[in-house]
Amino acid sequence: MTIRPLGDRVLVKMEEVQEKSAGGIFIPQTAQEKTQIAEVVAIGDDEMITVKKGDKVMYDKYAGTSITSEGKEFLILHMGDILAIIS
Repeated sequence: MTIRPLGDRVLVKMEEVQEKSAGGIFIPQTAQEKTQIAEVVAIGDDEMITVKKGDKVMYDKYAGTSITSEGKEFLILHMGDILAIIS
């Protein structure tokens, strides 16, 4: 299935959450905090979008719409919900 965002929306794939702390302790899924870093997979057709495919971005904590496609989790964000590009 191909997902193509419309307008000023961006499709991102969330980074995997680390299951182990720096000290080697395993953290259960229920205690893990949701990551706010993702990789841009596709962009909408709005000319005001300033990110491109492959960029790593940081977004608002409670932003976007979660979707699952082919067993992978994605998020559709408005361009305004993206806070920074990480390099």
